[in-house]
Amino acid sequence: MSVVAVVLLAAAFVVVVALLAAAVAGKLARLDGATYPAALGRAATAFAATLTLAAAMTAALTAALV
Repeated sequence: MSVVAVVLLAAAFVVVVALLAAAVAGKLARLDGATYPAALGRAATAFAATLTLAAAMTAALTAALV
Protein backbone atom coordinates (compact mmCIF):
# COMPACT_ATOMS: atom_id res chain seq x y z
CA MET A 1 0.00 0.00 0.00
CA SER A 2 1.42 3.36 -0.95
CA VAL A 3 1.99 6.22 1.46
CA VAL A 4 -0.58 8.39 -0.33
CA ALA A 5 -3.25 5.73 0.14
CA VAL A 6 -2.48 5.44 3.85
CA VAL A 7 -2.65 9.22 4.31
CA LEU A 8 -5.97 9.44 2.45
CA LEU A 9 -7.41 6.54 4.44
CA ALA A 10 -6.33 8.12 7.72
CA ALA A 11 -7.81 11.48 6.71
CA ALA A 12 -11.10 9.84 5.77
CA PHE A 13 -11.16 7.99 9.09
CA VAL A 14 -10.60 11.23 11.03
CA VAL A 15 -13.43 12.96 9.16
CA VAL A 16 -15.79 10.04 9.84
CA VAL A 17 -14.93 10.10 13.54
CA ALA A 18 -15.47 13.87 13.63
CA LEU A 19 -18.86 13.48 11.94
CA LEU A 20 -19.87 10.79 14.45
CA ALA A 21 -18.81 13.02 17.35
CA ALA A 22 -20.82 15.91 15.89
CA ALA A 23 -23.90 13.74 15.42
CA VAL A 24 -23.72 12.46 18.98
CA ALA A 25 -23.21 15.96 20.36
CA GLY A 26 -26.17 17.29 18.38
CA LYS A 27 -28.41 14.43 19.46
CA LEU A 28 -27.45 14.82 23.12
CA ALA A 29 -28.08 18.56 22.90
CA ARG A 30 -31.53 17.93 21.42
CA LEU A 31 -32.33 15.38 24.13
CA ASP A 32 -31.27 17.97 26.68
CA GLY A 33 -33.91 20.34 25.34
CA ALA A 34 -31.80 22.63 23.19
CA THR A 35 -33.35 24.25 20.12
CA TYR A 36 -32.34 23.07 16.67
CA PRO A 37 -29.98 26.03 16.06
CA ALA A 38 -28.34 25.53 19.45
CA ALA A 39 -27.94 21.79 18.84
CA LEU A 40 -26.43 22.51 15.42
CA GLY A 41 -24.00 24.92 17.06
CA ARG A 42 -22.94 22.31 19.59
CA ALA A 43 -22.52 19.75 16.83
CA ALA A 44 -20.38 22.17 14.82
CA THR A 45 -18.26 22.88 17.88
CA ALA A 46 -17.72 19.17 18.49
CA PHE A 47 -16.81 18.62 14.82
CA ALA A 48 -14.28 21.46 14.85
CA ALA A 49 -12.82 20.35 18.18
CA THR A 50 -12.35 16.80 16.93
CA LEU A 51 -10.56 17.96 13.79
CA THR A 52 -8.42 20.37 15.81
CA LEU A 53 -7.44 17.60 18.23
CA ALA A 54 -6.54 15.30 15.34
CA ALA A 55 -4.40 18.02 13.75
CA ALA A 56 -2.63 18.73 17.04
CA MET A 57 -1.93 15.04 17.60
CA THR A 58 -0.61 14.70 14.06
CA ALA A 59 1.70 17.68 14.53
CA ALA A 60 2.98 16.33 17.84
CA LEU A 61 3.60 12.88 16.43
CA THR A 62 5.32 14.30 13.37
CA ALA A 63 7.62 16.42 15.53
CA ALA A 64 8.39 13.47 17.79
CA LEU A 65 9.12 11.01 14.98
CA VAL A 66 11.15 13.25 12.69
